[in-house]
Amino acid sequence: MWGVAMAAAQNEGAWNVDGRSPSIWDVFSRRNGKIKGGAKPYEACDFYYRYKDDLMLVKALGFTVFRFSISWSRILPEGVGRINKEGIVFYHKLIDECLELGLTPYVTLYHWDLPHELQKNGGWTSHQMLKWFTRFVTVCCEEYGHKVKNWIVLNEPMGFTSLGYMLGLHAPGKTGLSNFLPAVHNAALCQAEGGRIVRSLVAKANIGTSFSCSEVMPYTQKEEDILAAKRTDALLNRLFIEPALGRGYPQEENFPLLDKLHFHNKAWKYTERMKFNFDFIGVQNYFPLTVKYNALIPYLHASEVKAAARKVPHTAMGWEINAESFYRMIKRFWLYGGVTKIIISEGGAAFKDELINGVVDDTERIDYFQQYLSAVLKAKKEGVNVGGYLAWTLTDNFEWSEGYAARFGLIHMDFKTQLRTIKNSGYWFRDFLKSK
Repeated sequence: MWGVAMAAAQNEGAWNVDGRSPSIWDVFSRRNGKIKGGAKPYEACDFYYRYKDDLMLVKALGFTVFRFSISWSRILPEGVGRINKEGIVFYHKLIDECLELGLTPYVTLYHWDLPHELQKNGGWTSHQMLKWFTRFVTVCCEEYGHKVKNWIVLNEPMGFTSLGYMLGLHAPGKTGLSNFLPAVHNAALCQAEGGRIVRSLVAKANIGTSFSCSEVMPYTQKEEDILAAKRTDALLNRLFIEPALGRGYPQEENFPLLDKLHFHNKAWKYTERMKFNFDFIGVQNYFPLTVKYNALIPYLHASEVKAAARKVPHTAMGWEINAESFYRMIKRFWLYGGVTKIIISEGGAAFKDELINGVVDDTERIDYFQQYLSAVLKAKKEGVNVGGYLAWTLTDNFEWSEGYAARFGLIHMDFKTQLRTIKNSGYWFRDFLKSK
């Protein structure tokens, strides 16, 4: 199956209308210097009002799947408790429009936009997180479960826990292990519990969760670089999949950070509670990482050697383009026992797109998709059960801390006028899907 993916906080706008309360991104973006160009997600792509037009574009490009997320603060403005009727109605309209157009909706329950009301009480670090998340998932399943059968529980838990609760680069901007460790643990518990709730409330549900992943390579064959790569790999690639498969948290020799995680959560019942048999695993691989030993980086003792410094092909974000590495990561996730199907739940790249005389000639992006789709095909031919590919993303959008500077869309956005222009990569995808 072929589709596009997007997220509420990056596209909807309408941040304070129809009863929606602020999310952590609405609040974080007000802090000076946190978002490139001082950008805010308040209007974004105005998807809240333009969803019908955008779904027509999804259809026109030949896709059959539309992945979107539900804004928690649109549904439950206080995070728990009172249900906001207008928010409920919006997603009913969106889902109905998908079904009317013959698009299969894939719903992401949590795509990084926690209600600010819950962050005031600790957010993902709070021991109440599981209770809050249970409430949100239950409301969504009870409302939409008779129409939506495909569910993704969390989007990239490593992304929002590390960037939001360890490094402070993303909302809510918290730092340090005292935030990171509980956030990781709560996310691992919510990932499994969310799956169980969907299973119990939605008949014939197809349930997954999505992981960011990066092949981690040592810069040299020195032992210190190899060990730095192993530590980085344990965090970036193993931290959430292994608990879901019932293995508990990963262990890596001489890595005190993981020891702390085990020590904090050593009750046996947690291993059991973090396990859930997902119907599919969403793999999201944007770049491989080359690292070297660096004593100055706390805990990890590793730092990245950038693609530009190594003179290898890279995107406008500086992310290495390496389809062969992508292929290896698909194989690696497949070879974990217990993974029965893989969906590439996001895939795409940012380039410096220019709109010239009504045309965006993004040949680099077309090359990128050709290489990366060939990698998926290679894995599939070797027996990996790949169920689909969802391009990231439909329209250029609010790209988190990059603001509106990083463009990933198949459709160019003029954020001042909200004018949409299909890029050549969008037309390429349309022709590719027609021909297959």
